[in-house]
Amino acid sequence: MKLIRILLLALLTGLAVQAADKSVILIAGTPSHGKAEHEFRAGCLLLAECFKGVPGLHITVVSNGWPADVAILRSADAIVIYCDGGDGHPAIRPDRLKLLDELAARGVGIGTAHYGVEVPAGDPGFAMLRWTGGYFEKFWSINPTWTAELKDLPKHPVTQGVKPFRIHDEWYYHMRFTPDLQGVTPILSAVAPQNTVGGNGPHSGNPHVRAEVAKGVPQHLMWVFDRPGGGRGFGFTGGHYHKNWADPDFRKLVLNAIVWIAGADVPADGIESSVTEEQLKLNLDPK
Repeated sequence: MKLIRILLLALLTGLAVQAADKSVILIAGTPSHGKAEHEFRAGCLLLAECFKGVPGLHITVVSNGWPADVAILRSADAIVIYCDGGDGHPAIRPDRLKLLDELAARGVGIGTAHYGVEVPAGDPGFAMLRWTGGYFEKFWSINPTWTAELKDLPKHPVTQGVKPFRIHDEWYYHMRFTPDLQGVTPILSAVAPQNTVGGNGPHSGNPHVRAEVAKGVPQHLMWVFDRPGGGRGFGFTGGHYHKNWADPDFRKLVLNAIVWIAGADVPADGIESSVTEEQLKLNLDPK
């Protein structure tokens, strides 16, 4: 009888683990920028390595843009896109927008990182609002490089175990969000210095941004999204400099966010990981 109880417990435990299994696809964009900048592939592989040992989480990295076989996306619980954006964003072709819309409607989580938060206005922008609640829009958002003081973190599963930190990155801000931030929870916010606005280019200053910065309005650099119909998304504007993945709080936020959009529980102390200098040098693109 005791043996039967043990076997039954093992079976139930196995079923619980199986039910909790989550598949995450990290889409790494093609090489761009200089060495140790926009290291999409190396960054995704590093994040995948950080997840090793996390039970029930299966990470697949797709290198150099959109997967040749989209079947891999159809079985995902979450998809994260870390890539160059704008007109070259890998997700903005009509057939790809349609596929991601179908997956999002099923509850698949979608996250975007750094330049991957930028898509053209119109259909791609509307899609990104549906999936992640916000996006970078030319002549509205800007992409300055500055040191953000990230002090006031909201209580949310994505911030579990994360301490306030300060880090230099190309922090985009003044996103195009859902009306009244419906469904959006800002995760990282900071007051941008005056020297981050200037000019009138598609990625620089504009009257709306200048007015907000002059008033000291906090700018949202990372956010999460609870979709009205179910499913989750996030946008993370950092990630220009590969070395920043060495910062434990910077890294933990993104690891937590990936777990959260996949529909899994984030541990109370967040996803613990460590990164060495040697690991940071691995898989860099030849540039």
